[in-house]
Amino acid sequence: MTPPAPPAAPLRADCIGDSAGGLTFDVAARRNTGAALLVLRRRGTDAVDSAVDTVSLPLAPAAEGRLRAALPSSVSLPEGRWDAYARLSDGRPRRLVPGVTDLRSLTERTPSGLLGHVAVRIPYATRQGNLTVRSWLRAPHAEAVELRLASGGLTVRGRVYGTQLVPGADAELRARPGDGEGGRDGAGVHRVEVAAERTEFAFTVPYDGLAPGLWDLWLRPAGDAGPVVRLARLLDDVADKNPVLTFPRARVRTPHGPVEAGPYYTRDNDLSLAVAPLEA
Repeated sequence: MTPPAPPAAPLRADCIGDSAGGLTFDVAARRNTGAALLVLRRRGTDAVDSAVDTVSLPLAPAAEGRLRAALPSSVSLPEGRWDAYARLSDGRPRRLVPGVTDLRSLTERTPSGLLGHVAVRIPYATRQGNLTVRSWLRAPHAEAVELRLASGGLTVRGRVYGTQLVPGADAELRARPGDGEGGRDGAGVHRVEVAAERTEFAFTVPYDGLAPGLWDLWLRPAGDAGPVVRLARLLDDVADKNPVLTFPRARVRTPHGPVEAGPYYTRDNDLSLAVAPLEA
């Protein structure tokens, strides 16, 4: 009886980010003899072979035993998580694993905003050790640049892309529906005044007016007359900020009783506040 063939070694891909928001993939494939593709498939969709949920990029010889594919910033990649595969000359798509990743250019990136949107792509290793690309496409976008913590509140400084700040701009806190008292008692929206200068803004959220629950932060660049934009921190090289960027909590007395409050980044790197009740 012929013993089963050993499993093929995983294909490793080095990733380099550029200052325009594009990515280059270098795949180690020494035995490939024909046409090859790098395939990105978006998670959470049924029709993964559709043009919307699959992006195929040609893999061309770059050096001995290496194939290269480019994902320029001009190629649209809808928001989501995209699993990376290589389809070599044998026709079988094989999951890629990350090799050397160089994303230094992403930490210095400042998009112009002239296109009306911000596109961000960050490759990362999944829990299973595979290569996936997290993509954001925000139009317009409000970037949380700096968080300053005080005993009784949070000051947020940021910048907008793809829109203008006008007199009357404000920030909005929305209680997540059904989560805590703020999402149930009908008082689930708070507005705070924004200081604006060109594309930069700042505002302070006092904790003492918030009911227990989770509060999502939004920006109204034009006040009531324009769009509502979710605040997020996207312009760096960290695909999942929640376990990396953690912040201390402040203890504050509120009309709802004593609480512990502080900011955090969600799974999508959006900025939110958690307010938890404390025993009196």
